[in-house]
Amino acid sequence: MRVNEHAAARTADAGETTGALARKLGVSPTTLRSWDRRYGIGPALRTDGRHRRWTPEDVAMLQEMCRFTAAGLPPAEAARAAKERARGRTLSPALALARPAAGPRVPKSAPAPALPPGAPVSRSGTGLPLGDVRQECRGLARAAVRLDAAAVQSLLTAAVETHGLATAWTEVMVPTLRAVGRKWESSGDRYVEVEHLLSWHVSATLRHLYVRATQEPPTGVPPVLLACLPGEPHTLPLEALGAVLTERGVPALMLGGSVPAEALAAAVRRVGPSAVVLWSQSRSTANPPLARHVAGTRWGVRGARTRSLVLLSGPGWAGDPEPGLLRPRRLDDALRMLGAPEH
Repeated sequence: MRVNEHAAARTADAGETTGALARKLGVSPTTLRSWDRRYGIGPALRTDGRHRRWTPEDVAMLQEMCRFTAAGLPPAEAARAAKERARGRTLSPALALARPAAGPRVPKSAPAPALPPGAPVSRSGTGLPLGDVRQECRGLARAAVRLDAAAVQSLLTAAVETHGLATAWTEVMVPTLRAVGRKWESSGDRYVEVEHLLSWHVSATLRHLYVRATQEPPTGVPPVLLACLPGEPHTLPLEALGAVLTERGVPALMLGGSVPAEALAAAVRRVGPSAVVLWSQSRSTANPPLARHVAGTRWGVRGARTRSLVLLSGPGWAGDPEPGLLRPRRLDDALRMLGAPEH
C-alpha cells in the first residue's frame, strides 16, 4: 500500500536506513536486501517505493532473524520463525531451542541447533576476518558485532554443551576472539566495544564452569597453580586451562593476572602445588629468572621436600625451555603434561 508524502516523511524521520541497520545488526546491506527479496523480511513501508526505512517493528523481526541464523538455522527457516514470533505465534520445540536464553547467566539448557562439527563458513556479514572456521564462530561473531549480550552468552553456552569445553575454547572462542582482535588492531578505535563484550562473556563462561567444578574438589590432591607473570594482565587462556582441569577432576588454583613475584613464591611454598603454570602473552612479561626460581623452590615437610613441575605457557616465551621447565604449545599439550587428558 502506498502512503502519502506526509506519512512517508514521518516514516523516513522515524525509521532507520538500510546501511545504519546493517551496521547495528552486524550484517551487510546486501544481506538485508536479499532477506527482503527472498523471504519477505523487509520494511513494511517505503518512502518512495525504493528507499527502505526500517521501523522498530521491522528491526525487532530482523533481530529475531539474526538470532535464529546465528543459532544455526537455515535462512528460510529462520525467516519463517522470525515472522511467527512477530505474529505472536508459538514456535515448534525445535525452533524454540534456537532462541537465546535471556540474560548473561550460564544455564544448563539444551544446546542450540548447529551444523556438523568442522563445517566451514564464510566471513561474509560480520566484517571480521574469520576464515575457515566452525559454523558457530560466524554466529558468535555476528552476535558480538551487534552487541547482543544475550545471544553471545547463549551461543557460548551451546558451544560448550555441544562440543565440550576444550573444543569450544580452541575451535569456537579462540578463533572468534582472534578475529575481533585483528579487526580492532586494523581499524583504529573501532570494535573495541565488541572485543570487550566478547572477552567478558567468554571469561564469565569459563569462570562459571571453574567455580562450579571447584565446589567439590578432590581431597588430598595438590592443585595446579595458575598465574600470570608480573605485568601480564591477559588471563583468558589460563581461565580456560583452569576450567578444563577442574572439569576433568584435576584441582586448580587460579591466582589471576599480574601476580607479583613475591606473592607467587609465597603461594608455591604455602600450597605445595603439583605444578605451576606461568602465562606470558608477550616477551616483555616473560621472566626466565622468576621461572627458574619457582622451579627451584622446594616445599613440604623436612626429609620429604619436593618441587613443583613448572610449565611456561603463552607466546611470550621465546626459544626452547631450560632443563627442568616444560613448554606446552597448545591446550592439549598442557593437559597431557598435567595429567588431565580427555577421557
